[in-house]
Amino acid sequence: MSFFQAPPVLGNQYDDDAFLQGYLARTLPEDMRRSLQDEFRELGELGGKYFYEFQQRDRLNEPVLTQWDPWGKRIDHIEVTPLWKEAEALTARKGLVAVAYEQKHGALSRVHQFALNYLVQPSLDVYSCPLAMTDGAARSLLSLGNQALIDHALPRLTSRDPATFWTSGQWMTERTGGSDVGLTLTEARQSPEGWRLHGTKWFTSATTAQMALTLARPTGNGPGGKGLALFFVETRDAQGRLNNIQINRLKDKFGTRKVPTAELTLDGTLAVPVAGLTDGIRNMAMMLNVTRTWNAMGATWAMRRAMALAHDYAKRRVQFGAPLSEKPLHVDTLAGLEAEFQAGFLLAFRGVELLGKLETRTATEQEQLLQRLVTPLAKLTTGRQVVHITSEVTESFGGAGYVEDTGLPRIQADAQVLSIWEGTTNVLSLDSLRALAKEGTLEAFFHEVEGRLSKVTDAGLRPCVQTAHDALEHARAWVSGAMANPTTMEAGARRFSLTLGRTLELALLSEHAQWCLEHGHGPRSRAAARRFRQNGVDLIQDEIDLDDSRLLG
Repeated sequence: MSFFQAPPVLGNQYDDDAFLQGYLARTLPEDMRRSLQDEFRELGELGGKYFYEFQQRDRLNEPVLTQWDPWGKRIDHIEVTPLWKEAEALTARKGLVAVAYEQKHGALSRVHQFALNYLVQPSLDVYSCPLAMTDGAARSLLSLGNQALIDHALPRLTSRDPATFWTSGQWMTERTGGSDVGLTLTEARQSPEGWRLHGTKWFTSATTAQMALTLARPTGNGPGGKGLALFFVETRDAQGRLNNIQINRLKDKFGTRKVPTAELTLDGTLAVPVAGLTDGIRNMAMMLNVTRTWNAMGATWAMRRAMALAHDYAKRRVQFGAPLSEKPLHVDTLAGLEAEFQAGFLLAFRGVELLGKLETRTATEQEQLLQRLVTPLAKLTTGRQVVHITSEVTESFGGAGYVEDTGLPRIQADAQVLSIWEGTTNVLSLDSLRALAKEGTLEAFFHEVEGRLSKVTDAGLRPCVQTAHDALEHARAWVSGAMANPTTMEAGARRFSLTLGRTLELALLSEHAQWCLEHGHGPRSRAAARRFRQNGVDLIQDEIDLDDSRLLG
């Protein structure tokens, strides 16, 4: 009984990621890439060593809510985990939010920012959640132009000093509905001190943040989203007391258990309107652009972490006389997953590129239309991919993958939130259809895909090009026909949107593979494109039997 299985090991997450390096070499100017290499390598070392090991040690710690002090005073204090405290300091020092607002590299500052986060976030226990909302709040304040709030909050949200850095919450969900925020019941009432909020927020992530953006209905406003307003809330006063906020309980969640998610009662919470007293949902649009981009990137780095562990373990685990890395069936399984990861990576980063152009006002009219569609497509497509990949990777470890203290189940459980938060797959599919209602959006998407495919000349990639063209034409024909029947359009929205997402992924992966072949980065991405094509791209069903659906649904 002397055998002990060697666990998987991570190295420097920059040096070990040839795919990331190829993408950065293709996307960034050479002088910029070289200037950032030490920074990437430092974050890669922290992600693969110090914080990964810290994460394993800190596995059993979770946020703790203390509602009362020993003398009966209500304090509602949440103590976050030790790793989260270090993650907050790291975020400020390394500019994991700030880089996007310093804009030292123009539109490519977003690529810089998300490459840094990609390298370290998988080891930070979903600290990306408050950072996504912090980033979204900063961009929302800037886009809505409330100068007083910009001057007050933006320097804190984008600070590189841990002592002054703020995070932001996003308090939207109520008992009446998650996706249908037009049902919000929280009321905003005018008082001598200013606007005060009264209501219950059923699901508030990162409740320890210093501020939040939230929706409420000013007294007398009409129903629905039009009658809501977007409000700025500081969670505590100058003495550190909660701003008439009661924390009812922390949520007992399947995953993301390190994230302090709470139910709140707002009982006269002081708040400031961000942009008038109506159109709150419309005023959230830029926030959703940012948080959905973080969601797609979160799926990408979760897929990368799962694959890194699976590939390393396959070399260490010997079964039936050979390492798993030499077993054809195991290799074939990992190959299919690797292809999905590479495709998702490129789609998520395409969303990042478009966001950077939008923010720096360098996007063409076509790119602006494209961004409106690619953002929900990237979120919904990668959200499905990460659930599939992390489930398969858990299985690839056999029994060890099901044992909590290996840390492997946590990856799968945390990944499940990415298809839910900021809009489920179905909700995002409907958002994609709404984006297509803007004249020229579908044409911009077709132009994007066809433009990518036009650069692919390698004979081995011709089947990929043909598959992408076929899927694109099928999508065009389906949506044209379905427009006449709203029920058919809605019923098929998920398959249609996933087909668009996967078609763009195949085009991006094929183009990247061509570049790799031409620039000495080898044939691995060509293999990924070919395998991704075999995994299936076109998911549209021309005939949907709605009667059968009703019987089964």
